[in-house]
Amino acid sequence: MASTFQRDKVNLVFTAMDADGDGVLREDDFVALARRWASVRVAGDEDRLIAIMHGWWSTLAARSRDPRSVAVDDVLTVVDLLGQMPDAVTATADAMFEAVDEDGDGRISPVEYRLMIEAWNGRPTDTADAFARLDLDGDGIISRSEFARHWSEFWAGDDPAAPGAYVFGTPRAA
Repeated sequence: MASTFQRDKVNLVFTAMDADGDGVLREDDFVALARRWASVRVAGDEDRLIAIMHGWWSTLAARSRDPRSVAVDDVLTVVDLLGQMPDAVTATADAMFEAVDEDGDGRISPVEYRLMIEAWNGRPTDTADAFARLDLDGDGIISRSEFARHWSEFWAGDDPAAPGAYVFGTPRAA
């Protein structure tokens, strides 16, 4: 069962993804997110981002009580299972890393990170403090291994002190 902290982390992402604010996610919400993200990136990314978001939609819809809509409790059901599915978490981290690493140089720059967060939030966002927290070795970039660690900490972790808990911003209970 998800802790209050895990619920707050998921709510942070859920609220950003719920484009129409109706309290459930539908496939259209995932497409809208992909389009927001593609709009701030290089041309030609939209199909790839929609494919990544559709993969998330399929996973969540398959576990949802209603396959046409996903409530936050449905997402938490999947989150509860992630600790037993490290390969799935790693695969998702790899797909997300490649989507965020716009120039394909194997590193996420502060600008690439900010673009991802702003696409998720749908508004300008100051990400300097979050980026510094995620840049474990202080070299000015987030490496693939740093990102994979943070992705696992966010989705499968329950430690408010873990840097990855803040990948999408500061959860309410932090």
